[in-house]
Amino acid sequence: MQLGIVGKPNVGKSTFLNAATEAHAEIASYPFTTIDANRGVMYIRKPCPCKDFNVTCTPNNSECKNGTRFVPIEAIDVAGLVPDAHKGKGLGNKFLDDLRQAHALIHIVDASGGTDEEGNLCEIGTYDPLKDVEFLEKEIVYWLFGIIKKSWEKIAKQCELEDKKIERMLAEKLTGLGIKEEHIISAIRKVDIDRSKPSTWTDDDILKLSDYVRTISKPMIIAFNKCDKAPDNLMAKMDGLKEYIVVPTSAESELALNNAGKKGLIEYTPGSKDFNIVKKEEILEKQLKALDYINSQVLTKYGSTGVQRCIEEAVKMLELIVVYPVEDDNHLTDKDGRVLPDAHLIPRGSTAKDLAYKVHTDLGNHFIRAIDARTHRVIGSDHELKDGDVISIIADA
Repeated sequence: MQLGIVGKPNVGKSTFLNAATEAHAEIASYPFTTIDANRGVMYIRKPCPCKDFNVTCTPNNSECKNGTRFVPIEAIDVAGLVPDAHKGKGLGNKFLDDLRQAHALIHIVDASGGTDEEGNLCEIGTYDPLKDVEFLEKEIVYWLFGIIKKSWEKIAKQCELEDKKIERMLAEKLTGLGIKEEHIISAIRKVDIDRSKPSTWTDDDILKLSDYVRTISKPMIIAFNKCDKAPDNLMAKMDGLKEYIVVPTSAESELALNNAGKKGLIEYTPGSKDFNIVKKEEILEKQLKALDYINSQVLTKYGSTGVQRCIEEAVKMLELIVVYPVEDDNHLTDKDGRVLPDAHLIPRGSTAKDLAYKVHTDLGNHFIRAIDARTHRVIGSDHELKDGDVISIIADA
């Protein structure tokens, strides 16, 4: 699974990625700083089973802090998008190509109104952030529309003359974008067009289809970034985005808190509503003022910096659960003796055999059965897993 960090240039995408991951993307206040896609690993918070089992865990692919497991999910921060990107303007072609494999999008919007439509700096409060939401949707829709239209006459003719299913042909055409046949089926029903006669579909029909496919195949969270700098009238515009989950966000504040935490100056857990100063005597006066500012203008005002919440809302939107594979269901260890070593995000509805394949292809190919470590009951290959399950998989040699 991969989250795409998207938006026009200079809105804080790279800062968001840096704040949420260990990646070190370049940060600068001018358009197109990010040319090649930056990748990193973000984390969501989940209760660690170590508390339930009263054990000390030794995580491998994740981290446990006081019983909270930080579970990894891949993220990609792509080149900034500008109007008419689908026509190749700016770095549009690269943006759209990088976006192909993202399962959900976190759209970073400059809530302060301090960057124009192309990402150039302007006076705070002078640009309407809702325009960014509208144009990014439009660019992705027109991108999909262009891909479909490129060979539309041939596809429509084949469907009608050779009795092929239009939803299957479109899914094959769009499979490289992470779009599935069920997405196309749902979109055709929503738009209410005749699937048996695609040659009668108008450009408007295909645009509507593209829009709905975008909505269900690339669901989007809106991060209203720079919330601490945004005038009240612009922050109020969040109320006009009722069809989205909108999160007030300050990526700069999250990055500053994480850096202070790494230096041991404060105690801070990503997503928290507060922090504790540990070494006040080592903090410079300007740093104390910065921390006071973050506390009053971000944490107290909005409950968090919003970065962690954006990630976790995206994972909820994708309906992902966390499971913990172990080799020994009695000691909760892997072959190296590590306790509850790995945490994996998988789609809700996944089975024990799906988890086996997630861990290793050979484990899936030679699956015999699995054991629920909480109950020590044997479960079959088609057993549907639940969030927080600890599972031992047994396979033949």
